[in-house]
Amino acid sequence: MSPITPEIAIVFAIAAITLVLFVLEPLPIDVTAIGLLVVLMLLEPVTGVDTAAGLSGFSSVATITVLAMFILSEGIRQSGMINYLGQWIVRSFGDSPFGQLAAVLGLSGGTAGFINNTPVVAVMIPMIIEVADRTGVSPSRLLMPASFAAMLGGMLTVIGTSTNILASDLTARIGADLGIESLSAFSMFEFTGLGIIVLLTGVVYLLIASPYLVPERIKVDETLTDEFEMTEYLTEVVVTEASPFVGQTIDQAFSTLDMDADIVQLVRNRRAFSEPLAPKEIHAEDILVLRTDRDSLMRLIEAEGLKLAPDADVTDKQLAVEDERIDETPSQRLVEIVISPESTIVGSTLESIRFRQRYDATVLAIRRGGAIIHARMDERVLRGGDTLLVQATESTVKRFVADRGFIVAQDLTPPEYRYDRIPIALGIVALVVALPAMEVLPIVVSALAGIVAMVATGCVKTNEMYESVDWSVIFLLAGLIPLGVALERSGGAEWLATAIVSLSSGLAPIVVLGLFYLVTALLTNVLSNNASVVVMIPVAVEAALQLSANPFAFVMAVTFAASTPFLTPIGYQTNLMVYGPGGYTFSDYARLGAPLQLLLTVVTTLGIAFFWGV
Repeated sequence: MSPITPEIAIVFAIAAITLVLFVLEPLPIDVTAIGLLVVLMLLEPVTGVDTAAGLSGFSSVATITVLAMFILSEGIRQSGMINYLGQWIVRSFGDSPFGQLAAVLGLSGGTAGFINNTPVVAVMIPMIIEVADRTGVSPSRLLMPASFAAMLGGMLTVIGTSTNILASDLTARIGADLGIESLSAFSMFEFTGLGIIVLLTGVVYLLIASPYLVPERIKVDETLTDEFEMTEYLTEVVVTEASPFVGQTIDQAFSTLDMDADIVQLVRNRRAFSEPLAPKEIHAEDILVLRTDRDSLMRLIEAEGLKLAPDADVTDKQLAVEDERIDETPSQRLVEIVISPESTIVGSTLESIRFRQRYDATVLAIRRGGAIIHARMDERVLRGGDTLLVQATESTVKRFVADRGFIVAQDLTPPEYRYDRIPIALGIVALVVALPAMEVLPIVVSALAGIVAMVATGCVKTNEMYESVDWSVIFLLAGLIPLGVALERSGGAEWLATAIVSLSSGLAPIVVLGLFYLVTALLTNVLSNNASVVVMIPVAVEAALQLSANPFAFVMAVTFAASTPFLTPIGYQTNLMVYGPGGYTFSDYARLGAPLQLLLTVVTTLGIAFFWGV
């Protein structure tokens, strides 16, 4: 094996640092990707990435196609088609747990092949919670299987995931550079046959295994205050005439307190007031509903002239402003909202974004996987997948529903869906798929034409078009594509391939193929799936060439593995989205996902050998 050259060593060091930053996330991964791009261009004599190559990610067919698919998926989402199918599942399978699971898996897996799987799962979360409420089945039993099925469904077509599109573009570029005709851009249904086998294998496994391996983390008979363990953290106190709070606004009274306490509601003369509370003046005999711990409560009572209310237990009903002793003000209710991984508030704190003032809503607790957070919530850095227990008015809830950065877990039928546009939106997506399949138009041209059609027909509004794009993914792709160029031009990909082939000497090519699948899948569970594809495809092609094997088969192994990371909640966006609502622990994913990962390693490897040979 040839020694590592200085060029290879520097590119490997850059790649290693980038991967560590992706795992630790001191910066958002899209920002890290742009920093990577800049470093590669600055070190052009070593990396081989000049300005044109460095900026090629922004003009890449993959990047533009992925951007277009976000908007096309938004057209389907806004039409309400997935919501409509979800209502049908609720009506048709409400009494059968097995039927519910089968229908959820079919809807999630079947639709994800043609629209982005992230909005599919976003719409299904409230639908699944609705099913759970009606039937007494824990939502934990359905949410993780739905996420897994959406990932598997993404492998039905080339447009099913951004990873497929990126892999297609990388394969075509490598094929052109090396003069290998078999390495070309994927056709629309290039791997649909294998995708169907993989999806069916996964669905059958999930139908059999998930009832036994997925724990019931969320109890269906619990109220939200019980579910979020709020009993010890919500209480009512009465303001006495001697309290220094009297005459102060709530903002003045609580902003100077050095303790973990928030006022959730103020009750005065049978009338309840919720957000915005900051400017309201406190009067004697006011009742304050507080979120605080016992020690802070005792300190408040002793130092601020407060006393416990005669009936200090606080329930969902009281917080919803529907108690008989209260004259209703604008309707309030408790609601669960999930922070989407693409939300702009990820990485911020409730305090830094002034959540309470910005949304006129009070956060009572945060659920992060199986952990419930009550203390010092304002100082916690928010993550994608966090579930917030929020008290808010109906108008605020509607704002959360309309904001793509949040998923409102209890709202199954938001009124803004354009059900009359379902046939039009479906027709546009059908044409976007059919025209490239018949080789009438390239995929990127067909997808861009689909955007124009979606906007022209009113399926997507102009402002929704820009809001629907996950710009972090676009910048991530643009920053990562030059890394693949650097690995090839520096000789790093060839060196890694030689090392792998040397270590696997004596093994049959089909075994090496399976190892590439497994290594890529394990890597994707801690990294971005797109990063895994950029790193592994050049290495897989070089390894195949050295083994005199079919390089396209090795490309397929990497592509399928990078879209099916089942072992952790951070491996894929949809896994992270159901992490909080399902109340899962980190190990729950491995419990259900590890056997599936091993099963698909065998099935996918044999399937690739059957369809394309090794």
